[in-house]
Amino acid sequence: MPREVVATSDAPPAIGPYSQAIRAGSLVFVSGQIPLDPATGQLVEGGVEEQTRRVLLNIRAILEATGLTLKNVVRTTVFLTDLSDFPRMNEVYAEFFPESPPARTTVQAAGLPRGARVEIDAIAVADGPVGA
Repeated sequence: MPREVVATSDAPPAIGPYSQAIRAGSLVFVSGQIPLDPATGQLVEGGVEEQTRRVLLNIRAILEATGLTLKNVVRTTVFLTDLSDFPRMNEVYAEFFPESPPARTTVQAAGLPRGARVEIDAIAVADGPVGA
């Protein structure tokens, strides 16, 4: 099965030894995204709402680089540094997944890179394998 590294300048570059995403067959695995502005490389200002919005915009941009959309997402994991942020994160999340939202796990993390309040990873399924 071909394995394809996904990279786009419309989302922040990886800040470590990992890819923004990997496409393997019909699956796209998007690495955990924190709320970095792709234009500046800096953490966005504001609360968990602004951070969640930026994270999901980054995920959307990575998926678009593969020809997919958020509708192709079947699973996400949300990491919050404070579970009391859950309701506010959830409101923004619902804006991006208004119908048939993906399966999801949300957990509290002791800390996230660069002091982020939220990190989200995603798995999406394409209509066919790479090269199809």
